[in-house]
Amino acid sequence: MKPSASLTSRPESIAAPFSALVVAAVAMGLSPIFVRLADVGPFTSAFWRVALSLPVLYAWMKVSERGGTSPARAFPRATIWAGVAFSADLFFWHLSIVTTTVADATFFATTAPIWVVLFGWLLFRRRVSPAILVGLGLCILGGTALLAQSLQMKVGTALGDLYGLITGVFFGLYFLAVQAAREGHSAARVTFEATTVTAALLLLAALGLERQLFPRSLHGLMALIALAWISHAGGQGLLTVALGRLPATFSSLVIFLEAIAAACMAWVILGEPVTAIQAGGGLAILAGIYVARPR
Repeated sequence: MKPSASLTSRPESIAAPFSALVVAAVAMGLSPIFVRLADVGPFTSAFWRVALSLPVLYAWMKVSERGGTSPARAFPRATIWAGVAFSADLFFWHLSIVTTTVADATFFATTAPIWVVLFGWLLFRRRVSPAILVGLGLCILGGTALLAQSLQMKVGTALGDLYGLITGVFFGLYFLAVQAAREGHSAARVTFEATTVTAALLLLAALGLERQLFPRSLHGLMALIALAWISHAGGQGLLTVALGRLPATFSSLVIFLEAIAAACMAWVILGEPVTAIQAGGGLAILAGIYVARPR
């Protein structure tokens, strides 16, 4: 393709997957609220999050592949690794949500871009542009400022913060695995197959570590359904769509918008005011995403 044609088509090719990333970040940012409302344990809610989304994801896969050619091979290695990484991600993410503040859990989980850059270099020898590093620094600075009031290393929440940090590590590995799996496979198939692997592993965790597998109330059931359909089918599905078109490093930076979404929801739903420092942090995140955008 000629350079001029590439430059002409690039704005359209970036707009759609970037919009998908933004919506995905907001949808995933709602997940801590749904986890807190679900009256089951953290591992059981993680299992239902993926299990209840499977019918939706299966229907999406069938509709998206209607009339097309069948995939080369079901459950390729990259998709299986994506499911394994996401299993560990949800295992520690839900554990972090119930053992520390939502703000702390969100902040430490959104450190995924650090691990995307690090593992991308160590495993795939991918060099990172200066713009990505500057954008990453701004996003980390902004995330710290945005959640400054909650980032207090207390003895009671330190373990939950550690779980959140581990979540970020596995989420970074998930980004890289999904991007590899998207080569030659549709977003719908990758999301469905990775979710199937995740559901199987988390079912073992729920059965082995918790006694109550079903919610006690209707509102608990509705919270699990919302968690599955909005945060997973919607959030992870759109994230997979974007990772087929955008670099994993940039895409992981956009997930910092989860922190902005969390602050906005705390302001609207809980009446927690947004301070000048937090507003500046949100602007720093937006600036970081803008600096790191694909040229």
